[in-house]
Amino acid sequence: MATGHIEDYRDDESITVHRNMEILHTFNSFLHNEATGGILLLICAVTAVIMATIPEGQWFDRMWDTSASLSIGSFSIDMTLRNWINDALMAVFFFYVGLEIKREMLVGQLSSIRRSILPIMAALGGMIVPALIYTLFNHGNPEMAHGWGIPMATDIAFAIGVLSILGSRVPAGIKIFLTALAIADDLGAIIVLAIFYPTHALHLSYLLYVVLIMAVLYLFSRCHIRSRLLYILPGLVMWYFTYKSGVHATISGVLLAMVIPSRGNINEIKFQTKVNYLLKKFRVASNGEVHVLASPEQQHIIHSMEEEIHKVDPLMHIFESRLHPAVTFLIMPLFALSNAGVAFDLGVFSGSIPTITSGIFFGLLIGKPAGIFLFSLLSIKCGMAQKPQGVSWKQLAAAGVLGGIGFTMSIFVNGLSFSDPVLTDLGKISILLTSVTAAIAGLIAVAATCRGKATQLTAADILPAKTNRIKHGNVK
Repeated sequence: MATGHIEDYRDDESITVHRNMEILHTFNSFLHNEATGGILLLICAVTAVIMATIPEGQWFDRMWDTSASLSIGSFSIDMTLRNWINDALMAVFFFYVGLEIKREMLVGQLSSIRRSILPIMAALGGMIVPALIYTLFNHGNPEMAHGWGIPMATDIAFAIGVLSILGSRVPAGIKIFLTALAIADDLGAIIVLAIFYPTHALHLSYLLYVVLIMAVLYLFSRCHIRSRLLYILPGLVMWYFTYKSGVHATISGVLLAMVIPSRGNINEIKFQTKVNYLLKKFRVASNGEVHVLASPEQQHIIHSMEEEIHKVDPLMHIFESRLHPAVTFLIMPLFALSNAGVAFDLGVFSGSIPTITSGIFFGLLIGKPAGIFLFSLLSIKCGMAQKPQGVSWKQLAAAGVLGGIGFTMSIFVNGLSFSDPVLTDLGKISILLTSVTAAIAGLIAVAATCRGKATQLTAADILPAKTNRIKHGNVK
């Protein structure tokens, strides 16, 4: 009878553990879902616009201009709340983006020339053509001409969010292509930002300090130093020197990402051998009864396993996984709340349409998909790249329409492009209207070209050919 009670208890405990694991899996999926981030970003942008438009809500936009200084002894930095978000928190966002770019260049879609040509060429076309279209509309006006970088970037959170609405109808090749395109696009936007959008005159002495810190951090990386503080603290100092140098402070985040170690201190074979040994040792120590709290031996084994996991997990992956929720649910919403606020008055379009609006609208909505498709077509027809497996030309063109969603980076560059607040607000309105139009048009285009459930690719279809040969034991 007692045995039956024990078995029932174990069954109930097993069910409880299973349910808890399901809940945890659901929560983690929610935290790491790009669509969730895109929806939250949209809600915050709409909130900012509403608060800036209604007379009673204008305090909300003025709140972000409140001065907030940081003082430690004789050292102080005085910026507004908006500047703290745009220069400091967005540096963390760019650090996260830099880690994504580095991962894609090491093991992802940008890890080999053959695999990276298509998204890089598509991103290049998606930057050049919109910039040319904007310049065509605004070349005669020096105040407006500097905004050519506004229609160059794609907002990956919104683009993937739109794709997720269609679910399994979208081929895996489209999702992979669009993600790799956005990563390459971000890299191009960062280069443009660093070179063409300085915050003030360059100070070479501060840039020299940045180079010296980078050299020290690179040395840390080469020596396989894994202490997070030994990267974070010098990274904060590098952010300050970048901020003072005249280069936009957010670039420091990308520089820091480039020197974060991408490998663990032990290889996978050694890790697997050691963990298997510890698991066998744990089974012997538990003897069918797991009482970790009452067993020092079990505790020691678990701590040893934790140390092995820490050794094999690259520091780059640790930073990326830890930062994802903060970037998605804190930094990007705060950026939208503090920067998307603009009084939505369509009366500005009652007369002739401003050339800023024309440049942004046609640059994002026409130039972006045209550049993506034409440069993709050129690279494939010339034999430089291969069309994604299971993706038609129509689907490739439809995915390019989603590239016209330029919300986050476009608003960021818009804030750096104009000194006149009127032009800045006009740029915001144009970006919001165009991004919404591109999202709707892209959704319709992808839905029209992806009828029925798509054939999903297997891991073997996505992995590079060399990896497949290794898997089957045919590599030489």
